[in-house]
Amino acid sequence: MLNSIKTLFKELTGEPSEKKEFGEEDYRLSAAALLFHVIAVDGEVEQVELDQLTQTLEGHYQLTPAQSAELVALAREKDSEAVDLYGFTSMLKRHLDEDERRNIIELMWEMVYADGVVHEFEDNTIWRVAELLGVSSRDRMTLKQKVARRRQSQSQSD
Repeated sequence: MLNSIKTLFKELTGEPSEKKEFGEEDYRLSAAALLFHVIAVDGEVEQVELDQLTQTLEGHYQLTPAQSAELVALAREKDSEAVDLYGFTSMLKRHLDEDERRNIIELMWEMVYADGVVHEFEDNTIWRVAELLGVSSRDRMTLKQKVARRRQSQSQSD
């Protein structure tokens, strides 16, 4: 909110505003905010979760480390300002097709499994997001199992 007020004063005074890579209408910001939300919903954001978030954003959206750091910071800010998940999901629903929306749910499961523990708040959050994105319960559970199997095989090979 404070940043919004600063931006307003800069615009009113004619001072050039900072050019942000990820604007309000960039669906990647909404996706990142949901991913951040799911790692924060249990009350603890662990470094392993932040690392997973950064890697996921870099890989999925082909971002540089600087871009992903900016996106994570903006996502944290957006999540703290949000009163519900609808703003994020409605943006994604407008910009992404069905397969891409399922992919967001899969990425959310990746975030959940980053610390090795599935908290009931995380599970419930993904259920609500999936409903808002129009992803079926069957697809949501299939994606959960897919990510769990992948994580299990990764941990066995380490």
